[in-house]
Amino acid sequence: MEISLLSGWLPWTLRILALVAVAAALARISPFWLRRRLPWVVGGSIGLTALTALLVALVGGVDDPLPFGLWFWLCCALLGLGGLAAGIRNSSWWNLAAVPVAAGLSLLCAANSLNISTGYYPSVDAAVGDLSGAPVPQQMSLDEARNTVGKATEGRVVQVDIPAEPSGFKHRRELVYLPPAWFRSKVRPKLPVLEMIGGQYAAPDNWIRAGEAIKTADEFAAAHNGFAPILVMVDATGSFKTDTECVNGAHGKAEDHLVKDIPQYMEKTFDTATGPRSWGVIGWSMGGTCAVDLAVVHPDVFGRFVDISGDDGPNVGSKQVTIAQLYGGDTAAWEAHDPATVLGKAKKGVYQNSSGLFVVGDQETEKHLTAAQNLDKAAKAAGLTTEVRVRPGKHDWQLGSLAFKESLPWLAKEFGLPGVTG
Repeated sequence: MEISLLSGWLPWTLRILALVAVAAALARISPFWLRRRLPWVVGGSIGLTALTALLVALVGGVDDPLPFGLWFWLCCALLGLGGLAAGIRNSSWWNLAAVPVAAGLSLLCAANSLNISTGYYPSVDAAVGDLSGAPVPQQMSLDEARNTVGKATEGRVVQVDIPAEPSGFKHRRELVYLPPAWFRSKVRPKLPVLEMIGGQYAAPDNWIRAGEAIKTADEFAAAHNGFAPILVMVDATGSFKTDTECVNGAHGKAEDHLVKDIPQYMEKTFDTATGPRSWGVIGWSMGGTCAVDLAVVHPDVFGRFVDISGDDGPNVGSKQVTIAQLYGGDTAAWEAHDPATVLGKAKKGVYQNSSGLFVVGDQETEKHLTAAQNLDKAAKAAGLTTEVRVRPGKHDWQLGSLAFKESLPWLAKEFGLPGVTG
């Protein structure tokens, strides 16, 4: 049984224990401590926390506000440490023993507050698996997959090292989900392919550990005679901290990797279907921006897209900053990757076989809904078949997971997937 890190007994137990430990670290009988020292400890802890929050807001490069819980628990950690620094002479042994416990548990609660706001690790299993570098569930080697033929009740995941040819893009190993139907015969079915892109701070396995993509795909396959699209959990950034926005730029040719390297490798290695009618792209947050941009700029590669909580175009700040940092000052390159601009200049018939979904959460900031509505209008005017869907949720991986689960039947129908009638 998976233990949730987002809700339930474990987060609350950690919070209660942290507060008890902080109280134990600060507890003194001395009136001098209560009147003179404790107010300074509390004031200093609050002041340091506020200063840290201000510095992060000014120079941290964080787009969305960090959760209040992060700062609350950081303050609690400082309170525990402050109690030791300001009153060690009058401390009892249990005051001293409580200090590292208070600091450790408070920092753990602070980290999980950030985790709750993003949904990055939904469970203890997901966190341990990722932090320890363990294989994802249902993983097998490429050779094992090639040599496995017969009835399968679940899909399998293969870690692949896709050659960066012709892109030269330095990327991490990526993951491929093969549905049960792929294993039934030595003559592999030509299944459609869906590239899956995560957020700005991402790893290829995020869609599995945080987005539960394999669980969703297996459930879909079980209801459709074993058929589901082949999923490719791609690396669009090259590292956890890099923001490529899926374009060719200062961080390498990420766009070419997604558009050229991956399709030719997948078609050759897994004998997949070919052509834009059978290829799609889905993404959450930055990945959502990538999804619509790739489908708009490369309709000859991607005929289907799902944009979950993306922006109105690739960006690393304002238009001027984006042109300077992402495109090396090349305004023409920005125009060639701004979806609204590209759609507005599109020739008639370019997108007659293209379709897409825009999914946003009802608790997200207004910019996500506005971007989806504006791009939906521009896409329809250019000839795409698109739709905006508003679903319950905030800007986290749980919304991404829900959106994928709800969009998979639509994608399968658009792909003309075998075993799917409507």
